[in-house]
Amino acid sequence: MTLDNPLQIDEIIHGRWIITINAQRHIHENHAIAIDQGKIVDIDNSNAIQGRYQAHKVTRLDDHALIPGLINAHTHASMSLMRGLGDDLPLMSWLQDHIWPAESKWVNRDFIRQGTGLAIAEMIRSGTTAFNDMYFFPDVTAAIASTAGLRATVGLIVLDFPSVWANDWQEYIDMGLTVHDQFRSDHLVNTAFAPHAPYSVSNDPLHRVRVLADELEIPIHIHVHETQDEIEQGLQNYGSRPLHRLDEIGLLTPGLLAVHMAHLQDEEIEHFSKTGAHVIHCPQSNMKLASGFCPVQKLIDNSVNVALGTDGAASNNDLDMLAEMQSAAMLGKAVAGDASAVSAETALAMATINGARALGISEVTGSLEIGKAADITAINLNEPETQPLYNPVSQIVYAADRRQVTDVWCNGNRLLQGRILQTLDIDEIKAGTASWQQKISM
Repeated sequence: MTLDNPLQIDEIIHGRWIITINAQRHIHENHAIAIDQGKIVDIDNSNAIQGRYQAHKVTRLDDHALIPGLINAHTHASMSLMRGLGDDLPLMSWLQDHIWPAESKWVNRDFIRQGTGLAIAEMIRSGTTAFNDMYFFPDVTAAIASTAGLRATVGLIVLDFPSVWANDWQEYIDMGLTVHDQFRSDHLVNTAFAPHAPYSVSNDPLHRVRVLADELEIPIHIHVHETQDEIEQGLQNYGSRPLHRLDEIGLLTPGLLAVHMAHLQDEEIEHFSKTGAHVIHCPQSNMKLASGFCPVQKLIDNSVNVALGTDGAASNNDLDMLAEMQSAAMLGKAVAGDASAVSAETALAMATINGARALGISEVTGSLEIGKAADITAINLNEPETQPLYNPVSQIVYAADRRQVTDVWCNGNRLLQGRILQTLDIDEIKAGTASWQQKISM
């Protein structure tokens, strides 16, 4: 096409840098992204794009880096309403004495609706375009995410004990299958089985989950080896470490998303690498709960796909993937004893394409490439905190703040413009949050 006969498209976004996270890790300067019907149709220098296309909307972000929308590969979105509840406690004390009692008393459909809205507002404002959730009432979470225009993989939670969502593991699975059927045609919503953890789910439901996950071709999302106490419980109750038990059940497959993995032996890493399973690293939550340290560089050296998650805001206490990238890179170096471990480029890949691979959506999102969905985050690097600038990827990971995220698109739809949410009512979210804080504080 030429200026005399330009192709009509929806939008052109010009950026100072386009950080593609493609296989070659291309970084383009003074380029533009052409978008039509929710997909990236071209990436080229700005003059070339202007010559080929006429867009209904043109956005110029000359001080910005455009990166793939960030993917939060593990969270409990609606637990944002418990942010700050029971801080500074170890995991089991935090769960048993504070979180589980609060859940028993307060969690209902309105709690999930309000909490998910709060979480999605925070995630969009920090550049996230997709998240993988594990919590009660996944149908509500899915509906809120879809309405807000955000990608979500919602966990079909499974537990041995009763909750407000289900009475026993058979009912958890039945309820989950209903949710899966309800959203199977929603292009923004996927599902994953989400047995909570080896210490809270026994063998029979895990066997059933494995069979159903294979039949439905959906992932399995589970906390594994989060604490040393979990491992000791596994040895006492089942005579084996939890990871070995999951392997015996047949769960270590390319469909497994093993969250935390903070206590691993070298032989476990070596075996895990052969299964094609994925690790979801949550560094800030692990540090705050003093749960342990995931050996990220060892996993990478063994060709394990490691993605990044925030965990819930009740144990982090935020859903900020920019901060999580910085923590992952710095903690990874400290754990490995090697300043070159978990580089800035690696951390950004963990928060984008690695998360997409783990969730099975890498053909759709996770990198900025022609044919993929226009899931894009714009970060203003022309701020004092990110100047002078020698390497935009390093600056994003080590220096940028989520308040520098100005614009976000998901599937070509603008979710954030100039720091203003486009699909959510921030005043309504704040009012609902304040109401729940008052209830929970009573």
